[in-house]
Amino acid sequence: MFSNKESFQKVFLKKLEMTYGKSFKESTVQDQYHTLGNMVREYISSDWIATNEAQRSNHSKQVYYLSIEFLLGRLLGQNLLNLGIKEVVEEGLKDLNISLEEIEEIEADAGLGNGGLGRLAACFLDSLASLNLPGHGCGIRYKHGLFDQKIVDGFQVELPEQWLRHGNSWEVRKVDQSIEVNFWGDVEYYSDNGKLAFRHINGESILAVPYDIPVVGYDTTTVNTLRLWNAEPASFPVHKDVMQYKRETEAVSEFLYPDDTHEDGKILRLKQQYFLVSASLQSIVRSHRIVYGTLANLHEKVAIHINDTHPVLAIPELMRILLDEEKLSWDDAWHITTQTISYTNHTTLSEALEKWPIHLFKPLLPRIYMIVEEINQRFCEELWKRYPYQWKRIEDMAIIAHDMVKMAHLAIVGSHKVNGVAKIHTDILKKREMKNFFDFYPQKFINKTNGITHRRWLLKANPELSILLNETIGDEWVKNPYALKQLESYAQDKNFKDQLKKVKQQRKDILSEVIKKQTGIEINPQSIFDVQVKRLHAYKRQLLNVLHIMYLYNRLKEDSNFKIVPRTFIFGAKASPGYYYAKKVIKLINSVADVVNSDPVTSPFLKVVFLENYRVSLAEDVFTAADVSEQISTASKEASGTGNMKFMMNGALTVGTMDGANVEIAEVVGENNMFIFGLSSEEVLHYQQNGGYRSFDYYHHDQRIKKVLEQLTNGFFKNTYDLFEPIYDSLLMQNDEYYVLRDFASYVQAQEKVNQAYGDKDKWFEMSALNIAQSGYFSSDRTISEYAKEIWEINSSKQILSY
Repeated sequence: MFSNKESFQKVFLKKLEMTYGKSFKESTVQDQYHTLGNMVREYISSDWIATNEAQRSNHSKQVYYLSIEFLLGRLLGQNLLNLGIKEVVEEGLKDLNISLEEIEEIEADAGLGNGGLGRLAACFLDSLASLNLPGHGCGIRYKHGLFDQKIVDGFQVELPEQWLRHGNSWEVRKVDQSIEVNFWGDVEYYSDNGKLAFRHINGESILAVPYDIPVVGYDTTTVNTLRLWNAEPASFPVHKDVMQYKRETEAVSEFLYPDDTHEDGKILRLKQQYFLVSASLQSIVRSHRIVYGTLANLHEKVAIHINDTHPVLAIPELMRILLDEEKLSWDDAWHITTQTISYTNHTTLSEALEKWPIHLFKPLLPRIYMIVEEINQRFCEELWKRYPYQWKRIEDMAIIAHDMVKMAHLAIVGSHKVNGVAKIHTDILKKREMKNFFDFYPQKFINKTNGITHRRWLLKANPELSILLNETIGDEWVKNPYALKQLESYAQDKNFKDQLKKVKQQRKDILSEVIKKQTGIEINPQSIFDVQVKRLHAYKRQLLNVLHIMYLYNRLKEDSNFKIVPRTFIFGAKASPGYYYAKKVIKLINSVADVVNSDPVTSPFLKVVFLENYRVSLAEDVFTAADVSEQISTASKEASGTGNMKFMMNGALTVGTMDGANVEIAEVVGENNMFIFGLSSEEVLHYQQNGGYRSFDYYHHDQRIKKVLEQLTNGFFKNTYDLFEPIYDSLLMQNDEYYVLRDFASYVQAQEKVNQAYGDKDKWFEMSALNIAQSGYFSSDRTISEYAKEIWEINSSKQILSY
């Protein structure tokens, strides 16, 4: 069908007319996009079916990756690239006076994620398929996903995200494979051949309807599946108002991360989590039974991976199935469960380690709570045998304590492997956050440093750089990203560096146009593009960045002899709707932009841009254009980061703390090829354990800090009144939890080094080339190869890469 442009055109025109009942001349770009999307999905179908049948008939062990987020972005361009048909399609459309780029712009970003967690899951799916590994995703088909962000008068305003407004060409609804998920109700005790047994009765059912999306591997016939569950009414309960039941049911798959500041929101979140795992596990078990007729070998043929704590209820849900439906003994069920499930921890922040109040958990999930209670009791008995009379240790490690169910503890106890996502993060888990568990289960803990799919973030996002790489070192890197190391020998080659500089400028010109179109701000494309794009959170320290900009502005205004290389500071971030502090930081960034950009003294040297509604498609333009990558989290707080890898892969230089994967980036590229500053994780830990940090000392002894903090509250920003007082108070009255003021001077020094280094373009692009050359290690192909070998024990039909 896609062998040449003529055959493509013939099929495309016929399908468009048949689908929409109109001539090509009458068709809209929306019609053309959906026609092409449906054609590509149909083109994929035979390989998709063949992949599923081969995996079943070969009795391959399969992995199911359960995640509350899958931040896919647009799929059309990536699928065309992976299938190797992009050129044919592009040429065929061009002859019809259609721009493939314009059609790709029509596709909505599937906003089924918030940031790194969801994008990591999407990258993992790409690598699983591209490495011919039998691995599938399980998530929720949120009607609205994460909110659309608008910036109104500098403030974040949230609007419902409408990615499904025009339908989704990539999904296939499979109502015949729907699953019932039960909530509320009671647990009935009964005798089963003389043994005590349990069943969940009088529950309220929700129908989980699967929508399957093909996951296409690069240059391979492997097509795996992402299954997203949609919540729909099952049989209407007689005891409840029909419309109320319908609303409550549909709410389960309506929004990603509903507001949980009140109990109704907490219940909805917990419902979402159980909905995901129950539907997924029942589906997995059903498929397994069809092939093997028993669940006794489930752990030998199935690996279930839980991405952070959100899907941890997979552990008691699998126990429920094995105990109540399969009638296994507790010991046999527990063995199968723990050998099947593995868990990734993504955080060291205590507020992100989920806990659920018993008074909400128990009535919503009565049978699941009973099982969690039994797991906790047996685990505490084990602890007592090892640590008799050590009540505090047992209390600290218990799954249920102080009227709360601790999900991270359940995840560790019920999994055979627990991994961190960067070396320093895993070390912190072992030595600090999860030390008691590591002492008890040393064999469970393992590190798997995150990765990104280079096919999305380099091959697709940066075609100019990809062409240059192909011309310089060949195209082996596309399938084996480690081959990027060959670029090291060109890092001092003047001709190559001139070409690299030219490519970077092309990408900066593209982003400059995007910024002008979105914001109306004209920026200097020759300036340093200094970029911080990531979720807005206090520990990620966008505040440190903006305080430094305020310092630069003050210095330029006060000292006519002070000169810097023109710099454009670019931000992109969404703040959680209920996270009012983060939303004030967004307002501060925009207020600084208003002052800096309109001042004729400073605007030739400084520009500040806040890009609203940061998302995957926008990120592709941002990462490829950046000169400087801001990775400035408080040391020990960022588990890994993946934005740091995307920037590095596109030749940006990192300004960063020794946190998360920054540590490993420094190991492979050398600290002399990035700009390191700030406290170490050990120093942060020392302050947290022993005290001794007084933010007022830095306020009183550093006039730069004193001035920028006073500007937050002294009327410097017009019409803001006391708006920024909470930021001022957090830094001084609350003693600066994330050590912004402590790291300020060090950060200023690092930025001065950036300014000096950029003056020597020859050296700058040597450093840039070395970053690209070493970025292959941070491909998700490497990460997934390690997971496959060391955690899931699944096999590929081809050799897995070694690093």
